[in-house]
Amino acid sequence: MKVEQIYTGCLAQGAYYLENNGEVAIIDPLREVQPYLDRAEKDGAKIKYIFETHFHADFVSGHLDLSKKSGAPIIYGPKANPEFECIIAEDGQEFLLGDAVIRVLHTPGHTMESTCFLLLENGVPTSLFSGDTLFLGDVGRPDLAQKAADMTQEQLAGMLYESLMNKIMPLPNEVMVYPAHGAGSACGKNMMKETMDTLGHQKEMNYALNQPSKEAFIEAVTDGLLPPPAYFPMNVAMNKKGYESFDSVMDQGLKGLTPEEFETAAETTGALILDTRSAAVFKDAFVPRSINIGLDGQFAPWVGAMVVDVKQPLLLVTDEGKEEETLIRLSRVGFDVVYGYLKGGMDAWKAAGKEVDSVNRITAEQFKSEITIGESFILDVRKESEYRAEHVDEAYNKPLDFIGEWFVDLTSHEGEFYVHCAGGYRSMIAASVLKSKGIHNFKEVEGGFKAIAEAGVAKTDFVCQSKLQKA
Repeated sequence: MKVEQIYTGCLAQGAYYLENNGEVAIIDPLREVQPYLDRAEKDGAKIKYIFETHFHADFVSGHLDLSKKSGAPIIYGPKANPEFECIIAEDGQEFLLGDAVIRVLHTPGHTMESTCFLLLENGVPTSLFSGDTLFLGDVGRPDLAQKAADMTQEQLAGMLYESLMNKIMPLPNEVMVYPAHGAGSACGKNMMKETMDTLGHQKEMNYALNQPSKEAFIEAVTDGLLPPPAYFPMNVAMNKKGYESFDSVMDQGLKGLTPEEFETAAETTGALILDTRSAAVFKDAFVPRSINIGLDGQFAPWVGAMVVDVKQPLLLVTDEGKEEETLIRLSRVGFDVVYGYLKGGMDAWKAAGKEVDSVNRITAEQFKSEITIGESFILDVRKESEYRAEHVDEAYNKPLDFIGEWFVDLTSHEGEFYVHCAGGYRSMIAASVLKSKGIHNFKEVEGGFKAIAEAGVAKTDFVCQSKLQKA
């Protein structure tokens, strides 16, 4: 029996390839499905099943394309209601994979259709593919399906508790847990960096599994939940209703445009210019009003958070040779409407004499020499939890996730101000957004808070609530 986790760091997502006696099952596949087909062919095996643990919110699954190309059926657990042909399994139903068995465990709570799949070898439970029901160190957030289920997050959390206590906790400690996500995913709040673990260890250390009562569990898992990214419902809809084939998306997006064609498209189509180069390169020269989200970070989730609408047309500026990777990673979160990319990149743009913009990026040492604590206006775009842990004295916390709400407050700010994050990735995103909105009177700090702290700038862990609210 072969069990392989295919982990994608950008999405903090785990897909699974199971092979036994020439038969393959894929669990929660990514949007690009050719690697699964190639792997099965290499093993001399045939894909027999495509299992989905639920309707994913943070990425677009490859279930439809994989089913069309392999002929394998798509299988959901009870309560699923997709708008395409599939198998809706019953709780406890079993599917043969070679001489092994995959058992359906309906575990509602994260969503109503949430289901875990239990692998049994020689009748013995060995692996649990827990989807978003059970993470390592956490459980799935119970607030995403409130509207669809017509239930409160507390009611869903109570349902999740029953699922965990009745379906998961009785399983043997030796069972390996393979979740759909790890640290960095917005589907939970307290996930471990590890991507697989024994159920016994989770029973010992997972805070959610160690609450003294159902009421305590509900309070613990609903406490401190941040609003989910705005693109989540759109990804759910695509996973539930269907989407354009991955091949078609790639064919459309891999269209090189000359600077003149690119400029015309930007002016006439309403497309947003997305620049995926690193912050260190972007700062020096970019197409005016571009948004910078570098491929070298959590690219796809930040595109979802900043662009929000998956139907927003895009034009791309990338490092040479990174066009295809950019399109693949955009498609994973449903951003399929790409009109093309700037052929030759910024070198071609500048050679054509086109207008460029830049970001005034300064070092932490320069920042230290320029600011006056109590007088300088400093924006910290990290998460509130990061800010609460430690921050520059008198800095204001304005998380990047909500820049669409707070940037308006800066349009009337006449003086110079400073922007930083933890390491420079998020602050350059913020800088590009501010510039696209016509706000230019700021300096962005290279290296972020890490470099600022190393430079010896005064900092504190005291939080004044007014500083979290004031802009």
